[in-house]
Amino acid sequence: MTKALVIYLMAEPETPELARAAVEGGADVVELGFPFNDPLAEGPVIRRASERALSRGMRTQACLDVLARTRELLPETPLVPMTYAAILDAYGYERFAAAARERGASSFIVVDLPVEVQPGLRRIQLVAPTSTEERIRAAAEATDGWLYLVSVTGTTGARTELSPTLPPLVQRVRAVSDVPVYVGFGISMPELARAAGELADGVVVGSRAVQVAEDGPGALREFVASLRAALDS
Repeated sequence: MTKALVIYLMAEPETPELARAAVEGGADVVELGFPFNDPLAEGPVIRRASERALSRGMRTQACLDVLARTRELLPETPLVPMTYAAILDAYGYERFAAAARERGASSFIVVDLPVEVQPGLRRIQLVAPTSTEERIRAAAEATDGWLYLVSVTGTTGARTELSPTLPPLVQRVRAVSDVPVYVGFGISMPELARAAGELADGVVVGSRAVQVAEDGPGALREFVASLRAALDS
């Protein structure tokens, strides 16, 4: 079975072209990060990208415009805004969902919103190694399409090996649900993508993709193609 490859990019003016390059390289889903001034789960790479985007005026409306332009370039690719509860509290949950869907959002990720809060916002749920069986079951039942497995207890960032907590986490999720599971946090190179893909149904690559994207669409296309090749081998 083909493994899904999700590429995270920070929403900035250049992002639509970068997203197209990622898909040309083999990405199945593009996650669009909406910058936030206190991104709790993010490591230094995405923190810096978030600060840069905010300094360039990337507020919610500008990010929604990036989403719309990305959808124009990629009419078939699932596009998933990734944001924070504080942003949606300020903008309005229903208003945000309607505006984002209108501009092409396929689903949503709200990293710090517990599963039982705002259940009307259908979204991709996250579980971590610290999640209880009860939380895993609730997240699996509520999630939109697939479940995001946070492979580590800590922040995002490129790592050189898979966390030993990942295999038991995948087993715990599989024991209570048959929803597809995609692994993120720490997947930075083809070898790790392949190893994660052997455990899960897909992988999410964020920090390293954001780093490579700074060198332009060509570099990102090549990097994503190396991940795709590893997943398919």
